[in-house]
Amino acid sequence: MNYDIKDINLAEEGALRIEWANQSMPVLNRIRGRFAKERPLNGVAIAACLHVTTETASLMQTLKIGGANTFLCASNPLSTQDDVAASLVKHDEIPVFAIKGEDNETYYKHINSVLDSKPQYTMDDGADLVSTLHSDRSELLEWVKGGTEETTTGIIRLRSMATDGVLKYPIIAVNDAKTKHFFDNRYGTGQSTIDGIIRATNRLLAGSCFVVCGYGWCGRGLAMRARGMGANVIVTEVDPVAALEAVMDGFTLMPIADAAKVGDFFCTVTGNISVVRKEHFTTMKDGAIVANSGHFNVELDLEGLDTITKTKRTVRPFVEEHVLENGRRVNVLGEGRLINLAAAEGHPSSVMDMSFANQALSIEYMVKKGASFENRVYPVPEEMDRDIAKEKLAAMGTAIDTLTPEQEEYLASWTMGT
Repeated sequence: MNYDIKDINLAEEGALRIEWANQSMPVLNRIRGRFAKERPLNGVAIAACLHVTTETASLMQTLKIGGANTFLCASNPLSTQDDVAASLVKHDEIPVFAIKGEDNETYYKHINSVLDSKPQYTMDDGADLVSTLHSDRSELLEWVKGGTEETTTGIIRLRSMATDGVLKYPIIAVNDAKTKHFFDNRYGTGQSTIDGIIRATNRLLAGSCFVVCGYGWCGRGLAMRARGMGANVIVTEVDPVAALEAVMDGFTLMPIADAAKVGDFFCTVTGNISVVRKEHFTTMKDGAIVANSGHFNVELDLEGLDTITKTKRTVRPFVEEHVLENGRRVNVLGEGRLINLAAAEGHPSSVMDMSFANQALSIEYMVKKGASFENRVYPVPEEMDRDIAKEKLAAMGTAIDTLTPEQEEYLASWTMGT
């Protein structure tokens, strides 16, 4: 079996951590049990470009139990957990091509190694796999029948491809499922980003000024958790509706140019490019801490920062200190990459349970019904979304009400009023 990982001897440690994550993923485990009996993915080749974490390992195991031939690479150079990669290779015989800290050349070499499997389906997080497939490996497109996409950034790229008429196969937008972005993006990103920042810096958040750039679902979760840690939270936004919501939620709102002057911590979660730029770095306090929890490091203008940096050094793991021309220090965390995965372990497994349940069921749905789809981005079926929520509630030991026949009639009627 071909693979490229850091060290196969890390497999036992990885296996224990995967087992620990599995204990908090009851919905995916129920799907796994059904997949083992029905084998709905029998013989299907799936190329996955995801963060190589314990939770992803559980998804890969589920797909393989369902009959799929799975091939995995990392969707970010710093997001791989090397012991998890080793365990998947040794214990599950799943080809993995991922090493934490790999350079850009190796990153794309690994994507191409996964594509060498001639996949019938893709499973992406950020759309680098799909983009590479369409640009550099277009000869493989004839094999591909469909795919899924995990994150907001990827969905933006894929919808752009579909609009331009260059997307060559249908994709299900897993990110847009309610049981994904309402929970994973908000509660997962909120907690894991704070976890990564604290692990990297060991700095106190209480009493500090914490700037959240972007108030989408990830920004909402991050702002909520930062306030919970005692920080004074400032939100920056370009969308007037999201900005209004931030104000109504009790956060201070201001342009990034003003926030740059007062913030102690900064974290971007926008999905866009050059959110914090050279002119903002210049006005920051001495010792400001800057991180990103959007999918790509382009949210921070690191090239612009380098042009005003006199010296830089790594002062602790995942903390690079830039001494600027004005003498102030700006500390960039995790090379500007996803700080929750660069310095911590990513989202808690209990929230990824729903996200990866969506992935597993979406691939199954695509295998069964994708032949009739057009080459565009599709939503997760609403019924599937609701079923995952029901399964999660059941696993949590909770119950909800059901509509009475009278209530159903009332909601379906236009004649019944007061």
